[in-house]
Amino acid sequence: MNIARTAAPPRTSTASSTSGLPPLRLLIAAPRGFCAGVDRAIEIVERAIHRYGAPVYVRHEIVHNRFVVDGLKAKGAIFVEELDEVPDGAPVIFSAHGVPKSVPAAADARGLDWLDATCPLVSKVHRQAERHVVAGRHILFIGHAGHPEVIGTFGQVPDGAMTLVETLDDVTALPFTDGGALGFLTQTTLSVDDTAAIVTALRARYPDISGPRAEDICYATSNRQVAVKAIAPDCELLFVMGAPNSSNSQRLVEVAERCGARAMLVQRASEIDPAWLDGVTTLGLTAGASAPEALVREVIDFLATFRTVSEETIVTTEEKMVFKLPRQLAD
Repeated sequence: MNIARTAAPPRTSTASSTSGLPPLRLLIAAPRGFCAGVDRAIEIVERAIHRYGAPVYVRHEIVHNRFVVDGLKAKGAIFVEELDEVPDGAPVIFSAHGVPKSVPAAADARGLDWLDATCPLVSKVHRQAERHVVAGRHILFIGHAGHPEVIGTFGQVPDGAMTLVETLDDVTALPFTDGGALGFLTQTTLSVDDTAAIVTALRARYPDISGPRAEDICYATSNRQVAVKAIAPDCELLFVMGAPNSSNSQRLVEVAERCGARAMLVQRASEIDPAWLDGVTTLGLTAGASAPEALVREVIDFLATFRTVSEETIVTTEEKMVFKLPRQLAD
């Protein structure tokens, strides 16, 4: 792995110099923040508002970040949990996490104009699930119960065609005997290491199980975990910008802790207690795939009000992925 380092000039804090607080070395992970799927989903909402006029309805949070959701609300988006909350004749958008097939079917039955902001990498998993069913395989789906992506993926196949696997103990408890009649898929926002262990256990128990050539964990989730692994061993504390209901952000906290750093999930700079940094000389900072760069800069600005901050960005890879918009919104 090639790691590039870029440093910014130190930002001197008057409070730090007068209080005798030591300088703070800030290691910023890259890649971090928005992925191509999140960029696409937000652009779909913004373009839909421009095309249809406000309000535009969005079923479920478009991405798991309150700052992003509130910003889109201010532009004319209305977020609902269920389709029956959408008035007749109003346009509706499905979130980046994906929805069961029953949702667009219900929208069609009501004659609603709808747009699908499902991340293309999640849609890829949906298509793989359909192929397993056609081939007569029962699907073992590695994921977290209740997550919208899991609900959406289960909704792509007939009831009873898929079993959720969350842990290694779940693998041991599976009742199936014929591995040739099984396939596995994974949620896109899981821990790379945990998922690899579960896949290894599945293949050991069911050598004939059918699965993707590589796990379905998306490139952005994987890249952000690698970036955290590059900085966490040098940090006494690491902040992950992200929401509590963001799976990929929670996984970054876990990755940092496994590398020996104390890690905390933070949504806004206002949540940070300066006392958390007592005795901390090196702080790590990253952001989940649904957290905007503005929140990262907000934290850095806040830190500079009471510590002299020396920023260093650690780049483990460059991301250039771009996803096409739905044909209804393409230029």
